[in-house]
Amino acid sequence: MSRDTLLWRVAPPILRSARRPQRVVERNAIVYRRTPMVLISGFFEPLFYLLSIRIGFGALVGDVDFAGRSIDYAEFVAPALMASSAMNGAVYDSTMNIFFKLRYSKTYDAMLASPLGAADVALGEIAWAMLRGFVYSISFLVCLAALGMAGSWWILASLPACLLIGLAFASVGMALTTYMRSWADFDWVPAITLPLFLFSATFYPLSSYGGLAWIVQLSPLYHGVALVRGASLGVASWGMFVHVGVLLALATVGLSVAARRVETLLLK
Repeated sequence: MSRDTLLWRVAPPILRSARRPQRVVERNAIVYRRTPMVLISGFFEPLFYLLSIRIGFGALVGDVDFAGRSIDYAEFVAPALMASSAMNGAVYDSTMNIFFKLRYSKTYDAMLASPLGAADVALGEIAWAMLRGFVYSISFLVCLAALGMAGSWWILASLPACLLIGLAFASVGMALTTYMRSWADFDWVPAITLPLFLFSATFYPLSSYGGLAWIVQLSPLYHGVALVRGASLGVASWGMFVHVGVLLALATVGLSVAARRVETLLLK
């Protein structure tokens, strides 16, 4: 695709200057090749939630009404936990890892001494965090298949949705990390992600929240959960475009802010 297209012209100038973000992804892949368990460790928490529901709690709840049909509670929750895995992977890599490279190891200073630019750093790190979240999602999907919970090929349609979730949370995570001043600021990460995990229609249908449903819909993860759940269960609606639009908007804003902040912090 030509860079003279309208889409490219309306992109933020700092992003149009990116030339080699794949080199940052390549560098991270080489580093993590020696510690592969670190790369996938974060998907275990949603998996343990799923196992507890599948083995015990799910039998007490029974079936759940979703999109006009009754489905097993574990099958209702599984796509939401898969979306949470994508969020976890993206957030883990775009917060603490970014902060360490930015403030302590001075990795980005070394990168900017090479032909790489600030936009390359931002795009490369966000792409890597997105891929880490995608690895979490694939690992979770393999576990679902092993548990006999991947009953339809529709579940493969959830993988692109998980990529979008990873992109949105990685972009916002890196943008916010550039404003953090010390490790104490990272207490805010679980303080934000845990409520998102619990109150994004993860464990209950949106209708269960009654008059507070509008608050749930403000959660970025809710849009990811709705997208993955609909794709996994083969339920399509026009609302899917709204969920995609929200996640794309978050990714665009986060990516733009992250690129500008990296440029300000490292090239000032």
